[in-house]
Amino acid sequence: MRILVELPTWLGDVVMATPAIENLMSFHNDSEVILIGSSTSIEIFKNHPNISKIHVLDKRYLSLFNLARRLGKFDNFFSFRNSFRSNVFKLLISSRRKFQFIDMKENKLHNVEKYNNFVNQSLKTNFPAGHLKIFQEKNSNPLIKVKPILGLNPGASYGSAKRWSTGEFGKVAEILSKSYDIIIFGGLNDKDDALKIQNYLIQKGVSNFQNLSGRTSLTELIYNISNTDLFITGDTGPMHIAASFQIPTVSIFGPTRNDETSQWLNKKNIIVKKNLICQPCMKRVCPLKHNNCMRLINAEEVLNAVDSLELNLRIKGFVN
Repeated sequence: MRILVELPTWLGDVVMATPAIENLMSFHNDSEVILIGSSTSIEIFKNHPNISKIHVLDKRYLSLFNLARRLGKFDNFFSFRNSFRSNVFKLLISSRRKFQFIDMKENKLHNVEKYNNFVNQSLKTNFPAGHLKIFQEKNSNPLIKVKPILGLNPGASYGSAKRWSTGEFGKVAEILSKSYDIIIFGGLNDKDDALKIQNYLIQKGVSNFQNLSGRTSLTELIYNISNTDLFITGDTGPMHIAASFQIPTVSIFGPTRNDETSQWLNKKNIIVKKNLICQPCMKRVCPLKHNNCMRLINAEEVLNAVDSLELNLRIKGFVN
């Protein structure tokens, strides 16, 4: 049997879809599974042992036609996307059965549950939504730590409304630098924010940090996050990568719904957020021009969350 799976586009979404895709592959255990997706999403499955082939989807519509023809015939096609382009590709692909994810916005389930329900409804199964799963290539040079590692993730590709203050990030990093070595994460679009944090730390005489923003591949990002001992982040794709490795995490939420996109099944996680009347607006840019849902969160609140998290981990025996 040949199975074709179209992955979600965004990093966070594809990580949240991993339990559903694991269940899909478990059901079709002896099948040839081929994945298609964005250059970002396919990286999550690059080292998966049960994937036959992976293809990057080009944005040009002519390439969709050519890819569909080149891929040939399938028994089942599952699309975890619902856009005009994915609808076009669904029409072009040759498959006996076709299933497409539709996000019921009024259904306030976690996105992991939504993706998993899509698979269950398509296959008429009742798989539970398990843990997020990312397979890594074995690294022959394991990381040697002098201190525990704190990962800071100030970026947010969704939009400026989800970004916490770089000044407050800097204050948190300054205090925690006494106990942790620090890595500042981010993509190319996050380099300015990462540089502001870097400059703050330099001004405060902190030197035990690395700024890796815009300097790592996704594979390297995954590896580095997997080696952190504490992660402080907004609601972003790297937050879900941290969850997949059960990294102790403080997640800072503003305009988005934490009940839908918080870390899945990571008990070592604390959410910091306000409860303003305008939350959650789900906008990329604050429509009220004040961004209070993020601006009113200060460094002290995040540091208190770190203290609570570290205390809980000691009580539960996760750390000494």
